[in-house]
Amino acid sequence: MSAAGGTPLLLAYAAVASTFLSGAISLFAVRRHPGFLHFGSFLFLFLSGAASIVAGGWTLLGKHTLTGRFALGLPWLDWHLRIDPLSGFFLVLLGTLVVAISLYGPSYTREFARGPAAQPLPPLGVFTALFVLGMQVMLLADDALVFMIFWEMMSLSGYFLVVYQHQHAANRHAAFLYLLLAHVGALVILLSFGVLAAFGGGLTFDQMRAAELTPLWATIAFACAFLGFGTKAGMVPLHVWLPDAHPVAPSHISALMSGAMIKMGIYGIVRVSYDLIGDVRWEWGVVVLVIGTASSLLGVLYALMQHDLKRLLAYHSIENIGIILMGLGLSMIFLGSGHKMLGTLGLIAALYHTLNHALFKGLLFLGAGAVLYRTHAHDLDHMGGLIHRMPLTAFLFLVGCVAISALPPFNGFVSEWLTFQTALQAPVLKNGLLRTTLPIAAALLALTGALAAACFVKAFGIAFLGKPRTRRAARAREVPAGMLVGMALLAALCLLLGVFPTTMIQAMAPITQLLVHEALPSAAAQGWLWLTPISPQVASYSAPFVVAAIVVVFGLGYLFLKRGAAAPRRAYAWDCGFGQLNSRMQYTSSAFSQPIRRVFGGVWKVDEQIDTLASAGPIPRVTSLHYSLHTHDWSWLRCYVPIGRVVLAAANRIGFIQTGNIHTYLKFSFVTLLVFLWIVS
Repeated sequence: MSAAGGTPLLLAYAAVASTFLSGAISLFAVRRHPGFLHFGSFLFLFLSGAASIVAGGWTLLGKHTLTGRFALGLPWLDWHLRIDPLSGFFLVLLGTLVVAISLYGPSYTREFARGPAAQPLPPLGVFTALFVLGMQVMLLADDALVFMIFWEMMSLSGYFLVVYQHQHAANRHAAFLYLLLAHVGALVILLSFGVLAAFGGGLTFDQMRAAELTPLWATIAFACAFLGFGTKAGMVPLHVWLPDAHPVAPSHISALMSGAMIKMGIYGIVRVSYDLIGDVRWEWGVVVLVIGTASSLLGVLYALMQHDLKRLLAYHSIENIGIILMGLGLSMIFLGSGHKMLGTLGLIAALYHTLNHALFKGLLFLGAGAVLYRTHAHDLDHMGGLIHRMPLTAFLFLVGCVAISALPPFNGFVSEWLTFQTALQAPVLKNGLLRTTLPIAAALLALTGALAAACFVKAFGIAFLGKPRTRRAARAREVPAGMLVGMALLAALCLLLGVFPTTMIQAMAPITQLLVHEALPSAAAQGWLWLTPISPQVASYSAPFVVAAIVVVFGLGYLFLKRGAAAPRRAYAWDCGFGQLNSRMQYTSSAFSQPIRRVFGGVWKVDEQIDTLASAGPIPRVTSLHYSLHTHDWSWLRCYVPIGRVVLAAANRIGFIQTGNIHTYLKFSFVTLLVFLWIVS
């Protein structure tokens, strides 16, 4: 190995080594000391996450760019590695989630080894380590060969994690769909790297950066990268794998997939567009903005219709990927139009929301896993009243709900506010179409935020409030301490990044200096108390003052009520004369979202059915009613079902090749060989 590196790069190597050891320990746990080694695998995963955070943070704050080379693989193709502020930022994101799941996982995963449907734990540990290892080395890759090797490692290990509970047909279907689209995306990414390598004369990223691309070939390279990485990110209409795969994976893996894996798609888009190609065009930004807006709005609308808690969270990943793409689209539009400072603001908004979404979505998936751990229920209509049985889980899940709804003082508000501030600068653009498009996108983002808040009122209210709807929910109890600590870590970070945004934006300055050679000096010009992304005259926000106001208002309110009010009298809630309230009188998840379903009826294909059972006799009497509602994704019905039919029809047409006759196969092989020889010669 040769390196122009230093301690941050060595720490990154240590993180990779710790992840490898975590998988090795899980493999050895098959035969000896399974309990001890299972805990040891999570210990090394914790060390790996901590090393990733330190390495990434050191690189980011120190503005380092360090390189290394390994003589692996083919003699003329060394492995090139590099850590810079962009990869350091994503290493911090990944490491934070890895630390959280390493605290959460030991207690949670033991549940898989119990009961009649018990699954072995060593494969879960091995593929978790390979999954994390793929992401870590991919972030360090400095050539297309290493990048694609570990991109495929991430995708393949993700397949085995999705299909871990393979006894369920839904898991096998979800894993197959995930793997199919992952490989389609990888092929398109290869085309993008192929264009850059052809013009740059090599596979290393330095050679690609030096490539002189015409506008046409630059657009082709960008389009291939955007489609390939967008498939992994889950943007509409390439999102169909995501709501199937995330809910069936173990919950700590769902947190990694939603919080980190789909962010690797965002990393790829940023790396190729801003770094390898470099000359960003405003036309690309329009496409990214339109797809991002569609993803955010459709994602939240589909989430509102779900009654499976983890599936609801999965659709919100599509929504938040849309918000990130909106920030990137705005950035590209302003950069391509010559407004570098506003383009930098859009890039900061997108990257900040990338980190924020990793934190609060990881928290929410871990919270959903805690609910599943105690109730064994995915369906919201089988929960209820859990705030009394699991108060700490309920509080932490509520933090995630407030953060993802973009309410102050949590982190989701800051990044969405920055996205709004970028869009509201549309008047500086000379293009009239762009000046019209950006405010429309901002209005749809506001609608998305309102719908997201409604969705999480539904999710938290039906799952945690009211009366228990099942016996398991009534008998639930708080989860083990390790699971709570993992969730509490992410909840605390959601608050910190919301209260001190200026500090975080200053720390992100080396990223924008690397990619667009610009920073946001105005953001912290008024000190750490005030965030002023453009200037104090345009807009400002003080999260510490918001927190102080909340504390003062609630504190005074509590003191006032405590001194002036009489002792509370407890009584049953008013039952409208029907007797004591019970769980059947509560809103269901379908009933809660019915008004929105009526307003946006064309967005889904809705199958609504009421089955009535009546008693026999001359005057039938209704004895029971059964109501069912299913919403279907038009993207699947209009895009993927027709493609599947065409593929099956083509397969049937060429089925004559499979005759079972060896002489026929030899003839086909001989003709194929002649054709290839003719092409080569």
